[in-house]
Amino acid sequence: MVGTSARLLRLLALLQSRRFWTGPELAERLRITPRTVRRDIDRLRSLGYPVESSSGLAGGYQLATGRNLPPLLLDDDEALAVSLGVRLATAGTVAGIEESALRALAKLEQVLPLRLRKRVRELHAAIAPLDPGGPRIAPEQLMTFAGACRELERLTFRYHDREGRDNKRDVEPHALVCTGSRWYLLAWDVTRDGWRTFRVDRIAGKPVAGRRFLPRRIPGGDAASYVARSLSIEPYPVKARITLHAPLEKMAELIPPSAGRLARIDDARCLLEAGAQGHRTLAYHLTLLNVDFEVLDPPELISYVQQVAERLVRAVAASVTNARKST
Repeated sequence: MVGTSARLLRLLALLQSRRFWTGPELAERLRITPRTVRRDIDRLRSLGYPVESSSGLAGGYQLATGRNLPPLLLDDDEALAVSLGVRLATAGTVAGIEESALRALAKLEQVLPLRLRKRVRELHAAIAPLDPGGPRIAPEQLMTFAGACRELERLTFRYHDREGRDNKRDVEPHALVCTGSRWYLLAWDVTRDGWRTFRVDRIAGKPVAGRRFLPRRIPGGDAASYVARSLSIEPYPVKARITLHAPLEKMAELIPPSAGRLARIDDARCLLEAGAQGHRTLAYHLTLLNVDFEVLDPPELISYVQQVAERLVRAVAASVTNARKST
């Protein structure tokens, strides 16, 4: 029979792991009666945990927002993940958070069991993060955008576009996406009646929150993929589709999402969608991949690659002839 204190900790862990639980679900997980669940919920409330309850067929329990931060109960994998995330935050793109991240890391390591403390220190010793080099973002600014995405609140702000023009934008924010060096806000632009990707470091001042909105379906269903496409393809005058004769996993190591969009064709091939200012740039980068490829479109890129190939053939022929003469 599990003791009351241990059972309360398990109950608290369950409430933290999911937004909502029914009484029978908690009783089954803890192997106790629904009546004991109700008594344990009352004990948690007496300890200051804000547990809300609702009655009826759809009734149950959930941990509400309180005035103080309650203790978090983490399993081994969760503790390692949090520790790694905080460690990387000390060298990230969020300005002013490094000292807070180090304090949080010290507190976490202090309470870790010895078996986990050793694994965490080994993990940290093996990590040497480079400065991502991108613009630094204030954490308060990211929290404002994240909160607006969560609460579905419109935002109005001043934005400096890539040409340096300053303009007012009224948007419905849906997601924040980090590419490693920059943060982007994916939002529905109310004035322009379409999806837009905004670099967070180009948003000036404090955004003003407005009325709530109904969420829209992100094209393709995935915010990260949409932002990757908007960065790597849409802004460029030349848009290309190329079949690469190499596995998707291998090409993903060479082509980041911000440079092109990859899709699997089969075990030995993948499709690359990419954009560039001109055909020369695309041809150059395709050559550097050092894999066989086929240009599907545009036709102009096919012609340019053919010209490059013919030029290389002539260069090889001339080089071989000169080599023979010199011998």
